[in-house]
Amino acid sequence: MAKPNYQFEKRQRDLAKKKKKEEKLMKKQQAKATEGGEPGAEPQPADDKPAAE
Repeated sequence: MAKPNYQFEKRQRDLAKKKKKEEKLMKKQQAKATEGGEPGAEPQPADDKPAAE
């Protein structure tokens, strides 16, 4: 009989927790962004270009 690979199982649990936590954070950020702006508005991505002076 094969022995269980506990490190693999732990890694999978940790990855699942991390994914769930990130999804929850994204959901909170979207809710916060729509609360302050127009209903149903998506938050705009940050522009990487510096402002023209």
